[in-house]
Amino acid sequence: MLVWFLPLFLVFLLVGLPVFFALLAAPGLLLLLNGQERDLTLLYRNLYNGIDSFPLMAIPFFMLAGEIMNRGGITHRLVEFSQAFIGHFRGGLAHVNILSSMLFAGLSGSAVADTSALGSMLIPAMEKQGYTRKFAAAITAASSVIGPIIPPSGIMIIYAYVMGESVAALFLAGIVPGLLVGIGLMILVKLMANKYDFPVASKKYTWPERGEASLKAFFPLMTPVIILGGILVGVFTPTEAAAIAVLYALIVSLFILKTIRFRDLPDVMSRAGITSAVVLLLVGAAMSFKTVVSLSHAPQHLAEFILVLTDNPLLLLFLINILLFVVGMFLDAGPAIIILGPILGPVFTGMGVDSIHFAMIMCVNLTVGLATPPMGLVLFVASAVSGERVSTISRAILPFLAVEVLVIFLITYFPAISLTIPRLTGFAN
Repeated sequence: MLVWFLPLFLVFLLVGLPVFFALLAAPGLLLLLNGQERDLTLLYRNLYNGIDSFPLMAIPFFMLAGEIMNRGGITHRLVEFSQAFIGHFRGGLAHVNILSSMLFAGLSGSAVADTSALGSMLIPAMEKQGYTRKFAAAITAASSVIGPIIPPSGIMIIYAYVMGESVAALFLAGIVPGLLVGIGLMILVKLMANKYDFPVASKKYTWPERGEASLKAFFPLMTPVIILGGILVGVFTPTEAAAIAVLYALIVSLFILKTIRFRDLPDVMSRAGITSAVVLLLVGAAMSFKTVVSLSHAPQHLAEFILVLTDNPLLLLFLINILLFVVGMFLDAGPAIIILGPILGPVFTGMGVDSIHFAMIMCVNLTVGLATPPMGLVLFVASAVSGERVSTISRAILPFLAVEVLVIFLITYFPAISLTIPRLTGFAN
């Protein structure tokens, strides 16, 4: 009977129950009907236990660091840096949007923060230059999914916590996939720019002007270097790296750039705290949900079902990508990873798929889901920022989603894309 927890969970979502309550109500109701009151107590106790974790402290710290840098005007400096180098190309501001997302990813690791921060600045600027508002909102939403792929990444911290993987290995594995998504989007914009005669964003900067823009962006761009460098050389753990990122963001914003004041900090911390609370509550509820996954023997049942379909790993990876893509349309990446990771991970690693490779397949696929209609979260954020309807943005984003799906299949069938950097640095076999 417990195997019905997932269909019941989906029913609760369809009737509009918030994800947090659906994650607890679906397994709780089935345990109660099954007469497993002791397990019901365990389910709700795990709500707290799932949050009470040292590695998960990295999530609120990284969110706070991103919020400080966003409030401190760091976003504007990244856009200026991007425009200095590629703004003179046709479709330059669309290219700037993508490159800025790639740079911003190294600061916040959040697609929502990316869409909100860059969208509020670049969507009006693109519209003023002659782009349609729906195109500007679509490219902003599509490029924002790079945020959780290039390190630091909140969803990779969650995956590492749930599946017992190395955070550093996942961070390193996400570098090339994130760059591939960005490059793929820029190639598509280049083709569209030639066809639709997109405007040039600015004159070609001289090298002294580029040097000045680089100096302005130097301290923000050092953030991912400090985070990854410290982790790789063993100076601090990923959680400590997140705390260092907050300290660095405060020093840069308060004392070096002087773009934020002490009286701004309570509001900054409040916004970061609310966002972190939402994420951590979902993590706790999803960990409770995971308890019922174990009790129901769902991984074993799913493995048996999958192996009946085919024992060809290449075909199975294709099917699992389809499943993850559909799940990503309706469920946020964090809860989806915690729910499906323990079910799907053992099946594919048992078939010889490298655990870090599978982590990338899952994380990138579900991250792209954030921009996938009908329920992609960043579509709603882009709609709020631009004033354009979600349905309109959803149609405009389809060519960009096609590029991202292509990258997903490249990652799936060419493991070296994800595994080369972790192997070279000794974080993968």
